[in-house]
Amino acid sequence: MDVKILKLFPDFPQCDLTCYLHREIMPNAPARRAIIVCPGGGYLGLSAREDEVVALEYLNAGFQVFCLHYGVGTAAANYTPLTQACLSIRYVREHAAEWNIRPDRIFITGFSAGGHLAASAGTMYDHAAVRAAFGDAPTALGRPDGMILCYPVITAGEHAHRGSILALCGDPNADEAQQREFSLEHNVTSDTPPAFLWHTAADDLVPVQNSLLFAAALAEHGVSFEAHIYPHGAHGLSLCDERTWVGVSGMLSDEAAPWIANAIRWAKQL
Repeated sequence: MDVKILKLFPDFPQCDLTCYLHREIMPNAPARRAIIVCPGGGYLGLSAREDEVVALEYLNAGFQVFCLHYGVGTAAANYTPLTQACLSIRYVREHAAEWNIRPDRIFITGFSAGGHLAASAGTMYDHAAVRAAFGDAPTALGRPDGMILCYPVITAGEHAHRGSILALCGDPNADEAQQREFSLEHNVTSDTPPAFLWHTAADDLVPVQNSLLFAAALAEHGVSFEAHIYPHGAHGLSLCDERTWVGVSGMLSDEAAPWIANAIRWAKQL
């Protein structure tokens, strides 16, 4: 395995992409799928529990993996995380041959606010901010081929995680119209890539309605998806076991733990 940290974008010095890459030991090895991991943290920080430990799961499953450390806090405004995510997808796609990646199988996954970012890349990759950053390059280069959304923030409506939405607005007093720009159930189209979603019905921080609203929008537009709703479990379960529980018993869940195997199976079958 090769691990490298890339500072890709001079305009975003706070952003980096940590790469976890297989060293191919056989000539003409089949090209691999790739996935970009977006940790959560309410767009105010980045959770270590949803970062490298998750990347290694996908690496062990044969993916080339990239962890995106995107702008948070004041650096989350002006569609900055969205632009960084789409630029990162483009960068991976443009280096697919170098890293033995299938350019048509580049996934993005995220947890909580990172799930919002992953879903934003799938629904807003043609946003004006992305077009400005891409210049003459087509924004389709920044579109993921699939999204794996883990207890994602989705809506700016009744069931919003308000702190995440206001961080994106860059204004704690943002009005309803400003917040609605980041309500992703309204941004789904027939061009939105397929999705895998999971959530717990008991999540009391980012209500399960976030995933349900997104799934309903995908169904309305004929976009393929798989969704798993587990009855129990707190917000922020990550891998649901001793690798990510940090001594908090509520972060252990045998019930939800199969999500990662199901997500890998889904991505390999897509």
